[in-house]
Amino acid sequence: MPPPDNQIIPERDLIAGCLKGDARMQEALYRRFSSKMYTVCLRYAAQSEDASDILQDGFVKVYRNLEKYRGDGSFEGWMRRIFVNTAIEHFRKQHSVLYSTEQQEASLADSSWNGFDHLAAKDILNLIRTLAPGYRQVFNLYAVEGYSHREISEMLGISEGTSKSQLARAKAILQQKIRETQR
Repeated sequence: MPPPDNQIIPERDLIAGCLKGDARMQEALYRRFSSKMYTVCLRYAAQSEDASDILQDGFVKVYRNLEKYRGDGSFEGWMRRIFVNTAIEHFRKQHSVLYSTEQQEASLADSSWNGFDHLAAKDILNLIRTLAPGYRQVFNLYAVEGYSHREISEMLGISEGTSKSQLARAKAILQQKIRETQR
C-alpha cells in the first residue's frame, strides 16, 4: 500500500507515526522534507553524491532523535540543524580543513557585499560550491544559515577571528568570480 499523500497529513501526525515506527509515515516525512534538506546538503557538499550521502545520514539521525524534538520551534528548523551538523560531520570525516589564519586574512574588508543580486539561485549555488571546503562551510553557516561567528567557531573548532577571516575571504573570492562572469 502506498504511503498517504504527505501534503494532507498534519506534521504532528507524521511525527507521531514516525515515533511509533510506522514506515509509511517515515516515507511520508521523507517525501515532504527531502527536497528542502537536499538543498541544504548541496550547499555543503563538494559533489551531488556527497549531498545524497549527507541527506541519507541526516534522515537516519532525524528518525533516531525524533523523540528529542520538543515542539518548541519549527520542526523544519530542527531538522535543518541536524542536516547542517551532519554535513559538518561528513566534511570532517572526509577532509582535513586548513583554515586561513587571522593574520593572513586581516587585510580583507567585510564591506558592501552585494555580488549575488543579479544571479539566479542555481548560479549562486554553483559559485559557492567552487569555494574551498573551509571557506564554503563558514560562508554557508554565516550567510545562509544565519549562525554567528561565535556559534561557527564552536561548531568548527576554530576561533571567531578565523571564522570572520574565512567569511571575508570567501566573499572576496565570490566577488572575483562574479566579476569574471560579467566580462
